[in-house]
Amino acid sequence: MQFLWKYIDDLIGKGLDIVQVSELMIYSIARFVPLALPIAVLVSSVMVLGKLGENYELAALQSSGISLTSIMKPIFIFILLISISSFLFSNYIMPIANFKGGSLLYDIKKKKPAINIKEGIFYNDIDGFSIKIGSKDDDILNNILIYDHKENLGNKKVISAKSGKMKITDDEKYMELYLYDGNSYIEIENNKKISINRKISFQKDLIRFDLSSFNMKNSEMLYKGHYAMLNNKQLSSSIDSLNNKLIDKENLIKVRISENYKYDTNNKSDSVISLDNFNNKRINETAINKLRILKSVSKSNSDDLNYKKTIIAKHKIEWHRKISLAFACIIMFLIGAPLGSIIRKGGFSVPLLVSILLFVVYYVISITGEKTAKDLSVSPFEGMWISNFIFIPISLILISLALRNSRIPKFKDLTS
Repeated sequence: MQFLWKYIDDLIGKGLDIVQVSELMIYSIARFVPLALPIAVLVSSVMVLGKLGENYELAALQSSGISLTSIMKPIFIFILLISISSFLFSNYIMPIANFKGGSLLYDIKKKKPAINIKEGIFYNDIDGFSIKIGSKDDDILNNILIYDHKENLGNKKVISAKSGKMKITDDEKYMELYLYDGNSYIEIENNKKISINRKISFQKDLIRFDLSSFNMKNSEMLYKGHYAMLNNKQLSSSIDSLNNKLIDKENLIKVRISENYKYDTNNKSDSVISLDNFNNKRINETAINKLRILKSVSKSNSDDLNYKKTIIAKHKIEWHRKISLAFACIIMFLIGAPLGSIIRKGGFSVPLLVSILLFVVYYVISITGEKTAKDLSVSPFEGMWISNFIFIPISLILISLALRNSRIPKFKDLTS
């Protein structure tokens, strides 16, 4: 249902049959398998140990000299195998399923030409451009930011506009983007390797994007390097590569700002400000314009660095997700088994209710940690492991209570 609600707009009207929709849903289900295993372990543990306690079989085993830890040991070994299987599935099978599902969905969405620009996210599927919008109202785009990378010289050309309108030509070969009330920032180097920043303001501008390469782009190549399609070894390699690029970018920004925005009063050949040729008023105006350009360039560089850091964080989140969800199977067993022996209630009623409540708390904490990690508020390690760290003490407390043969008083009467 989550998959259908998310992509229903992209699937309707594309002439899909039940086989294609079923194939997409099967691929999407693969991502929920590592998440479903911990709650399955929790429910089954509470049910099994609760049923043994309700029928006094657990008491009989303990009275015959078999401790609770000995009873739980073979089940714990089985849970270890499940945990290892969960990691192997997440690391080797799920990336393939995500890759196949993403490629198939991309091919379906591009049966008819369409540009899928999301709010607040850089859109990089058009060769040579990175586009980010603040909000979208039908075909009206607001707070547009465009990086022109056609010449592969970095962010030397930046276009910003308050609003814009997107239109695809009748021959479906070009996308025309009409921009309103904006500015264009261009960094130009002359023969002396001196960079000059030029600002051009406009009331209306037109950018035409060639969609021929976009529509013919191989969907497999598009998703090949996506973090959701990589195993942990590939993720580690990608993280190292992205960190090196981030460091190089930070150093390049420092050098460019230092070279382009410093002023030497002893240099009479300065092409921007010359005390011999300008009066004080002109000097002030030039300095103010230069500061405005510096502010705009700094903001664009800051946004670019934050975007790169977010991409690195997403790679690290995916790396930790595979291990943390596998480890969650062990945590859920260490919670469910002693909890079942304490409540001593089997069946689907109480164990299912208790398990769902516990897992909802676990899932909310996990989602919150992941979102804060994506916002760069905490590290990916902290964000993806905080739910496990919180539930480890809970499991230790429950194990301690179970070993002392504790029981919730009159639990059976309260639930009957």
